[in-house]
Amino acid sequence: MAITRFGRQVKRSYQSYGFSIKLTATVILGLCFVFVWSVFSKFSVTSQRESFDDIAEPVSAASGRVSDFQIHFEKEDPKKGQESDESRKLKFKPGLDDKDKKKINRSLPFKPREGQKKEKKEGNGKSVGGNSKLLEGDKEKNQENKGESESEEVIREKGEEEVDSKRGEDVDGEDNAKEEVERDIDLINGEDLDQEAVDDDNEVLRSTKKRKKLGPLFDPKSQYNWKLCNTRSKHNYIPCIDFESASGRLQGYRHHERSCPRSPVMCLVPLPHDGYGAPVHWPESKVKILHKNVAHPKLAAFVKSQDWVVESGEYLTFPQNQSVFKGGIQHYLESIEEMVPDIEWGKNIRIVLDIGCKDSSFGASLLEKGVLTLTLGLKDDLVDLAQLALERGFPAVVSPFSTRRLPFPSGVFDAIHCAECSMAWHSNGAKLILEMNRILRPGGYFILSTKHNSIEAEEALSTLTVSICWNILADKADEVSDIGIKIYQKPESNDLYELRRKKVPPLCKENENPDAAWYVPLKTCLYVIPEAIEQRGTEWPEVWPKRLNTFPDWMNNRERLTADSEHWKAVVNRSYLTGLDVDWSTIRNVMDMKAINGGFAAALSEQQVWVMNVVPIHAPDTLPIIFERGLIGIYHDWCESFGTYPRSYDLLHADHLFSRLKNRCKQPVVIVVEMDRILRPGGWAIIRDKAEILDPLEGTLRSLHWEIRMTFRQDKEGILCAQKTMWRP
Repeated sequence: MAITRFGRQVKRSYQSYGFSIKLTATVILGLCFVFVWSVFSKFSVTSQRESFDDIAEPVSAASGRVSDFQIHFEKEDPKKGQESDESRKLKFKPGLDDKDKKKINRSLPFKPREGQKKEKKEGNGKSVGGNSKLLEGDKEKNQENKGESESEEVIREKGEEEVDSKRGEDVDGEDNAKEEVERDIDLINGEDLDQEAVDDDNEVLRSTKKRKKLGPLFDPKSQYNWKLCNTRSKHNYIPCIDFESASGRLQGYRHHERSCPRSPVMCLVPLPHDGYGAPVHWPESKVKILHKNVAHPKLAAFVKSQDWVVESGEYLTFPQNQSVFKGGIQHYLESIEEMVPDIEWGKNIRIVLDIGCKDSSFGASLLEKGVLTLTLGLKDDLVDLAQLALERGFPAVVSPFSTRRLPFPSGVFDAIHCAECSMAWHSNGAKLILEMNRILRPGGYFILSTKHNSIEAEEALSTLTVSICWNILADKADEVSDIGIKIYQKPESNDLYELRRKKVPPLCKENENPDAAWYVPLKTCLYVIPEAIEQRGTEWPEVWPKRLNTFPDWMNNRERLTADSEHWKAVVNRSYLTGLDVDWSTIRNVMDMKAINGGFAAALSEQQVWVMNVVPIHAPDTLPIIFERGLIGIYHDWCESFGTYPRSYDLLHADHLFSRLKNRCKQPVVIVVEMDRILRPGGWAIIRDKAEILDPLEGTLRSLHWEIRMTFRQDKEGILCAQKTMWRP
């Protein structure tokens, strides 16, 4: 009975809800079928894709869905795309490995190969004890130039290269990557320690573009119609510093900051109005120079008001121990040593910057003590006293100093001297004194002497030096000279910076390069002082002259630096001093137009010369090494004019300068025009480069009426020695 009753109830329920149950079951089964179908459908298509990698087109609509999924996945993972882009960049860099990505100080290795050497003498060359004697010091160098292996290219990190636009434009041209790599085998000498900075983005562009066939640096068919410059400053014209206009409407002669003409300077600077005479040779030039060689509209009136320079016939004479300082320069220097006994001229103090050229007596007296003083002639020095310093045979450069950094690396000067240079150190956010702090060595000295100064200026300077943690070692008024002398010392560690209550000026950001100096505006911050032993500036250099050939721990590849010095010593002694017919008794002011590690200047250290080591802004930054060795130098872009007066140098040395500058300058001949400007009549130029460059260069020099004294070719390399004449168009 019970079973019968239960069956009737189920039958009634089924009749009431039967349709709903059927519908629910159908839906559930349908969903299950869709789920199973979709799963097995995806699996089968993916298997097809994984099994047939060579299928270029989708084989079905399903495969189209898979492609959509993959594209969407790449968009959601941008890092993966960046990595693939960078990997593609690296693929376009021939012969580069991980260690090439780092900036290193070492030479480019070559595998020498054996072969017969051809020695050939061309042009008006003179025989120098046989064809092999001239480049006897270069035998190993030329063998390595024949190497078959690719040279290692030195890569700077992209961020550092952007900062280095401070010192110029992009590296070399954009279309000669592979060709430059091939040329480096012959161009760079194995002993030279030359390194070429390469920008990553430009390297990709150069590698992906269709390579152009580059023309010669100097077109041998070019004919030049030379003309004299017509400028306001006439025979003293300094492009990029002086106004090029000859209009009388301008109140001054010079720009407030370096500003080059829009078009390259292709005119020749005229000789002085009364002519130019052979310069007085060193060391006699310390006491007298020809007046007409440094003629200036305001100089005659200035000489009459001074007792340290006297007009004597055709000469300007400089009485011994006479200076702008009462009591003489010797008394002034002795006073400084008495105030700070730690200052030992010529021992721990070797490299000094003299701000604002006065009478050159400061640098002249220190030179006798073994100190090399670089005089900075400011742009508002309208009497052109820096030109007098150069004519006397003392190092000097001309540079505005207002809103941009000076063209020197950080922490390189042992001392900085400023005698009545009328600098408003405390104005403009104290940028000028902060620039002095940048280029001064940790523990270095800042010597300031003034006759009269306002109380407000004194208090402002005192507050400023305290804020940058300079320690005042002496503040004394000398009774004899009637000059107030202040001597400050830069801190040697960062401890004092951290103890400041007010962090003004603030510390510079870690990613800011303290060595950035070319067209870089002045900063209002303090750079931290190096503390790790592998960093430059943690230790004071050795005393002079031991300093010249001592390489600290922070210098990489010290063995190669030593080899570079030995190489240049051999070249200078065996070739330059005896094989070029150069009368070195007439040589005093020398410039190395493409210095690397100062090897050429070090080889001349025993000669009665000083060398300005120019590190081009496109080259690796080796200028700190040069200063560390007790030599002087400067950054420069040879597509622009150099900051010096016309007729400043007796000898110019250019080792593979032109081949390195190929495709950098719009008109490479402007470099030759600049050489003609800064070289004295009767001065010499020693040019080492590839034969394909020297041949047309010789024609260009002949068009300037330079006398080609000697040419020499050996395989693809050569040397040219020329002498400038008095000719002007």
